[in-house]
Amino acid sequence: MNVPPTSTLREGLAVIGRGIKGQPRWFSLAVVGSVVYGVMTSLTAAAIGFVVQHAISPAIEAGYVTASQLWFIGGVMAAVVLTTIIGVIGRRIAGGVAMYNLGAMYRGQVTRQYLRLPLSWHHKHPSGQLLSNANADVEATWNIFAPLPMALGVVVMLVFGIVQMVIVDPWLALVGLTVFPMLFLANVAFQRAMSPRVTRAQQLRADVSEVAHESFEAALIVKSLGREDHEAERFRVVTHELRDANIEVGRTRGRFDPAIEAIPTIGTLAVLFVGTLRVSSGQLTAGQVVQIAYLFSILAFPVRALGWVLAELPRAVVGWKRVSAVLDATGSMTFGDRSLPRGTASHLQAERLAYAYEIETETGEADRNPAVVDVTLDVAPGATVAIVGPTGSGKSTLTNLVMRLVDPDSGAVLVDDVDLREVRHGGISDVAALVAQQTFMFDDTVRGNITLGVEHDDESVWRALHVAQGAGFVEKLPDGLETHVGERGASLSGGQRQRIALARAVIREPQLLILDDATSAVDPSVEQAILARLREASSGTTVLVVAYRMATILLADEVVYLEGGRVVDHGSHDQLLGRCVGYERLVTAYAREAAEREAIAAAEERDEPGLGADAAEEVSR
Repeated sequence: MNVPPTSTLREGLAVIGRGIKGQPRWFSLAVVGSVVYGVMTSLTAAAIGFVVQHAISPAIEAGYVTASQLWFIGGVMAAVVLTTIIGVIGRRIAGGVAMYNLGAMYRGQVTRQYLRLPLSWHHKHPSGQLLSNANADVEATWNIFAPLPMALGVVVMLVFGIVQMVIVDPWLALVGLTVFPMLFLANVAFQRAMSPRVTRAQQLRADVSEVAHESFEAALIVKSLGREDHEAERFRVVTHELRDANIEVGRTRGRFDPAIEAIPTIGTLAVLFVGTLRVSSGQLTAGQVVQIAYLFSILAFPVRALGWVLAELPRAVVGWKRVSAVLDATGSMTFGDRSLPRGTASHLQAERLAYAYEIETETGEADRNPAVVDVTLDVAPGATVAIVGPTGSGKSTLTNLVMRLVDPDSGAVLVDDVDLREVRHGGISDVAALVAQQTFMFDDTVRGNITLGVEHDDESVWRALHVAQGAGFVEKLPDGLETHVGERGASLSGGQRQRIALARAVIREPQLLILDDATSAVDPSVEQAILARLREASSGTTVLVVAYRMATILLADEVVYLEGGRVVDHGSHDQLLGRCVGYERLVTAYAREAAEREAIAAAEERDEPGLGADAAEEVSR
């Protein structure tokens, strides 16, 4: 057996202790079953010696066997075997339940932690690595519970067997036990060779998961840019590395297993040889020699079982470190115990907000990319404020700060005069809802994607769909609200997904509604209808909307114009149009682009593509 380094052994025992606390009943049952198995396996040797001495040897001497002798042999061995089977079944079932319960429990904990952690933490951790934490690393941590109950039980078997051997004949026991140092040294060499190989294979599993996840997530980009061969080669490289690592693990095991298996056999032959000499001299009986030889052959197994546990310790420690890194993460986000007031439109304030994304330079050092700089907002209850600015001006980052998906580097966000950092975990979602430009649909029904598991009657669902201008297309779906939309809403268009996402927010009757370009995939007429209905339905709601189109901007009570993460100006649309050059250029550019598209579309409907281009050029001028 290999005793790992002290630190690894200590950490491994801590992992085992944590697992036992997690599943005390099932683990205890597994150990009891293993102890029964160990004791009865050792007693098998005594039973064999007993029947040899009292039934088989007399039958051999008499030259025949009686029925009573056969019943005696069968009864003794059946009792021993049946009890051993009960121990094996108890050990395997209880040990398996403990191991799989631990896996399920910690997968759930890791997944819930992912949902709790802020976006700033997720930005720093690849999704593939996170999938590996929740799957391969959890398995690596708790797979040690497969051999552990057996190893603890066979310790009893080892002690019980050695005592029996010494009682029967100390000298013959000494002959047999001389091979144990050889077995010990072989296991030491084996475990030292295996540990680094197993650890490397575990890391490569995470790498394979990361590359695979990136390829799947970027399927549209890969296909549209013709990079299938490149991605296939990238995946081939990491999978072949994992294959080679696993082959090396198997090759190492293949080199040591024959020697480790042969050593007990050599010991058994030595016991039989010396035992035969002692029987011939009258110092032992044949039954005693058989008993010691059998005991010795089975005592090699406990040594191997303990070796399996010690071999799993490095892998369990590596897995636990990766899992605990997730469970202990805070993402630099803390929570209080306050709740936000309910019942009226929220008063939203942002006080000198600043936020920068961390980026890694070519030298590997961390740098910061400012996204929001010294932003102050004051949105009155029930007001609609449009956030306008060019690409990269910090609009989406600002909405993330307002929803406390990330915390500002400095400054504060207040809702109804309560700093969001003082609000209990999940408290902001009680009063606020965010609809992002990139909508996500679960592989569920239309109803499931709107309610997200919260009980709502049909009337409420349809009312939300009417506000989001989605009732018309949902009514035409094969099963209406019960229509499955497919993975990521594959059966719906981009505009349909956005309208369901809007209904998902509206049905919660939020006091603060944040729309991050949430109608970008619908045409202007539908957008105008959505915003008009939203305005009517949200008299008790404060609305913060990231706007690009003029129709959206004109519905706002106030416009805030951002550039470079800073508030350049704010006021009504007409005020900004007259005094803010950047705002005027931006919104008129949107208007010109929309007019050009409308002119071209009108010309194409009249089958006059050339006139459409001329009209667009005139609009541009």
